Amino acid sequence: MKKIDRKTLIIGAIALVLGLLLGWAIFGGSTPKAPEQTEITGHDHAGETTWTCSMHPQIRMDEPGQCPICGMDLIPLEEEVSEDETTSPDEIQMSEAGMKLAEVQTVRVRKGQPERIVYLLGIVKPDERNIAELTARFGGRIEKLSVNFTGQNVRKGDKLATIYSPELISAQRELLEAAKYKETNPGFYKAARTKLSLWDLTEGQINDLENSGKVQHYFSLLSPISGTVTKRDVAIGEYVKVGSPMFEVINLKKVWLMFDAYESDLPWIKTGDEIDFKIQSLPARSFSGKVKYIDPFIDAKTRVAKVRVELNNPKLELKPEMFANGVLRSKIKSTNDLLIPKSAILWTGKRAVVYVKVPNRSQPTFLYREIVLGPEAGNFYVVASGLQEGEEIAVNGVFKIDAAAQLAGKPSMMNPEGGKVSTGHNHGGSTMTDEEMENMDTQNSN
Repeated sequence: MKKIDRKTLIIGAIALVLGLLLGWAIFGGSTPKAPEQTEITGHDHAGETTWTCSMHPQIRMDEPGQCPICGMDLIPLEEEVSEDETTSPDEIQMSEAGMKLAEVQTVRVRKGQPERIVYLLGIVKPDERNIAELTARFGGRIEKLSVNFTGQNVRKGDKLATIYSPELISAQRELLEAAKYKETNPGFYKAARTKLSLWDLTEGQINDLENSGKVQHYFSLLSPISGTVTKRDVAIGEYVKVGSPMFEVINLKKVWLMFDAYESDLPWIKTGDEIDFKIQSLPARSFSGKVKYIDPFIDAKTRVAKVRVELNNPKLELKPEMFANGVLRSKIKSTNDLLIPKSAILWTGKRAVVYVKVPNRSQPTFLYREIVLGPEAGNFYVVASGLQEGEEIAVNGVFKIDAAAQLAGKPSMMNPEGGKVSTGHNHGGSTMTDEEMENMDTQNSN
């Protein structure tokens, strides 16, 4: 083994010597040059792309991703527009890519004739002028009923019941006695007839009594109008006192349709307007009628005013307490009102806010503006003040514009004075605090 190890060492030494000689022969004994040194001065950002959020331009990232505020995909930062172009510090600028991502759309303010469709709920009611309440004008006992149930139809002058009344018998005797002296004492005679007339006896009944010269112990109670008996408050043998209710008769040949109108609907409803309606129990039929009366008072509990439509009902198809669904198409006579879509408006309690697009800008630029609104007109609002015809306003993506304005410290829905720029934990250039970012996420989700 020792011989083998010695031999191996000798061979290795020879190979090493040969290698050194070969290397000297190739490089010729020259000294090798040191490798060139590259000076490292740090990571060069000059050639990198900066990524930003189209809705939150204060966000700056070194690589693509999503906005930490709204979650939108970041876009390459474009060369900013020169500040010399901006004439107002309150303007908020967006890129064209940001406009597309936020789905911002604009329209021009125009003049037109406001039109609104008012939907109303109503109920059929009897015409109050055709309701007759029959009460006892004198005490007595009900001897007979000619109307035995409610819902029975009667004509004017039909017998409802027969009554026995000692008071009426006494009054008849007075009339018969006075009739004997009507030539010498006409005042007494006239008073006796008037007394019976005030007790709801007809002229015919009084004349029959006087001509017969006999007292009638049983007297007929007659219906004062034609219609349907809706109440019967007496029974055979019952004694009634003066003022006791006995019958109610309603003529349903004419009915009222009472619609409920909310305060916001009242400016659009006026006397003479036509309402088309359907009765829920008669879905195949269509009806219409004109507004005859608008209640001057608002109900304190329901916050509605009654709108009355009067209808002829010859076939008695419309029955009291039926429900109706009405539609009123109303227009304001003026054609010079400014109209804007509802979607353009941000509501902040008593304030109404829109974003007006600034003309003559190389990039989309918007300006916060508070306006005063008139009545609602379908999908539009009438503008009382704050805008002019032809101005361009945002109608879609309005909240996103407002969010960008708020983050940039510009006047916005929640900060109308502007000038407040959030600072705090930096998310790639963001100046918002964590709490404010969380609040903005909540606003966007809503």
